[in-house]
Amino acid sequence: MSSHPDSARSSSLPLDTLFSTFRMAGRNPLSAPQLNDYARLMDEGWAGPDFIDDDQADLAKRYYEVFIAEENQVPTRTNWHDTFNAMMWIAFPRSKKLINTLHCEEIAQFGIHPRTPKRNRITHFDECGLVIALPQDKLEKGNQLLERLANHQWQECLVDNQHEWGNTLFPVIIGHALYEMLLDPFIGLTAKWLAVIVPAGFEKMDEKTRYKMIDVALSERLTKLDGLAAKNTLKPIPLLGIPGWYSEQTEAFYADTGYFRPLAPNAPATVQLPLRRT
Repeated sequence: MSSHPDSARSSSLPLDTLFSTFRMAGRNPLSAPQLNDYARLMDEGWAGPDFIDDDQADLAKRYYEVFIAEENQVPTRTNWHDTFNAMMWIAFPRSKKLINTLHCEEIAQFGIHPRTPKRNRITHFDECGLVIALPQDKLEKGNQLLERLANHQWQECLVDNQHEWGNTLFPVIIGHALYEMLLDPFIGLTAKWLAVIVPAGFEKMDEKTRYKMIDVALSERLTKLDGLAAKNTLKPIPLLGIPGWYSEQTEAFYADTGYFRPLAPNAPATVQLPLRRT
């Protein structure tokens, strides 16, 4: 993505939260050495992967995901896409490592090309995934809201129950491409969501602790769902419709059926609901 003057950048809540948590005042793409510094700032016991300049990796000989798994290094260009990818590795190391492992398992069994349907879903989630955290003491109300969300009952879930977002449902982006697109948000920006159960009291935790709680829950959830093996797992959500995530959330905005699309008549139910205590 081309560079943006600070005045043109989005002040969306997800970006503000991410930059604040990482203590990024300048809001410029980071180099691999800078990202390594941030990794150790966020986690004193950081065990990798290390971020290296893209031209230091032999990607002509080894596929990107295989290189990461074998070297415990992530080839990184100094641009927003790779910066956000590295930040997601730092924020969600267990889940990102699991995603990498799932890719490598598929590659070992089926080869690099063509991508398997499972790898396509893993990639889509890695690029455009949204995690919705639900505290375990709020499961009844949370499952009701998630069912409405899964059935594209946008008005009921996003408008009528907007106060439940940040109280019962806690949306957190893991898809690095979504963060990149939020620098210049546009109508049509859509995520694929996966819900997880987090400990009670989640709403009182600081952002770094929330990342850790979500990371544990997400890695367990992805494992239980066999790495998104079922095609009817992930569900779409118009990202700018999440309460507080866009400045133009008017009545007309939510009435736009080109963005807030009704559920297709034959759409299968998601296999991820309802969430239950294990």
